[in-house]
Amino acid sequence: MTFQVGIVGASGYGGAELLRLLAGHPQMDPAVVAAHSQAGTPIASLLPHLPGERTFDAVDPAQLAELDLVFLATPHGPALELGATLADVGVRTVDLSAAFRLDAEGFKTWYGEDHPRPDLIPAVYGLPEYARAQVAEATLVANPGCYVVTTLLALLPLTPLVAPGSVVVDGKSGTTGAGRAMKETLHASHVGSSFTAYGAPAHRHTGEIERYLAVHGRDVGAISFTPHLLPIPRGLLITAYAQLQDEVTSEDVQTALRDAYADEPYVEVLPSGTFPVTKAVVGSNACHVSAVVDPRTRRVVVTSVTDNLGKGAASGALQNANLMLGLPETLGVPVVGMYP
Repeated sequence: MTFQVGIVGASGYGGAELLRLLAGHPQMDPAVVAAHSQAGTPIASLLPHLPGERTFDAVDPAQLAELDLVFLATPHGPALELGATLADVGVRTVDLSAAFRLDAEGFKTWYGEDHPRPDLIPAVYGLPEYARAQVAEATLVANPGCYVVTTLLALLPLTPLVAPGSVVVDGKSGTTGAGRAMKETLHASHVGSSFTAYGAPAHRHTGEIERYLAVHGRDVGAISFTPHLLPIPRGLLITAYAQLQDEVTSEDVQTALRDAYADEPYVEVLPSGTFPVTKAVVGSNACHVSAVVDPRTRRVVVTSVTDNLGKGAASGALQNANLMLGLPETLGVPVVGMYP
């Protein structure tokens, strides 16, 4: 059986990556490829790796309502309205934005506005490693943010082992994480051979990390999170630090990680002291994780990498869509990255 699916926001980086993945998916046909401002434009003129004569479609909610599943790859503003419209008519939807990830209070705190549809939030959170059954039954799935999924996969198995209030997360993302829109700070002459922090001390993803560490692990209290912009197109690296509780050993840390991900197709736990590299996961849905313990400070240092357009966006969304449509979770979702 082939499922008819749609992408809204197909001209952006996340939407483009979904199009690339769907080109190789044996049971999903991208029947609608919508991009509001680019409607009627040849896809190949913006995305030269996808040749052909097809043009971007206009965003038509009535047309989307006829599909088996819709991916929303837009900013959270447009997704709020369209996601609610699709939810009201029962169309399975995977939203890649932050529109439905938090509860009403959290959304107000971190996005500075009232949520127009508090009855829909929080939607099922699309982290299959911890919510596989819920995703499979969901109509609306909120895909995790790229920084967040990489952090959660690193820290969730360790939440019972660390001291509350001690977690510090240092994140670094490639420039595609900032989206396709033209911004002066993303000019090649500004980003190349440079490195900078941004968004501290209250980046929006902080609330999402705190919430889902507590939901799927244990409440570790307030965290400190600082993102950075790397001068690379794609790839994301997290280094997280936390104080271990008394009597917790390095072996306890390794055992917790290995046990959590022993049967997970997309999470690879590397030997302690072997640090993951972003290039190893580019183009895939993989997350590589490793941890070391500093005996002098009693802190654990956890490093994890993903492709911010992969597990952090498009391939993670496709993994969720497979579950929602009753397909094998790994169908058309690459495990192995491109290297070098």
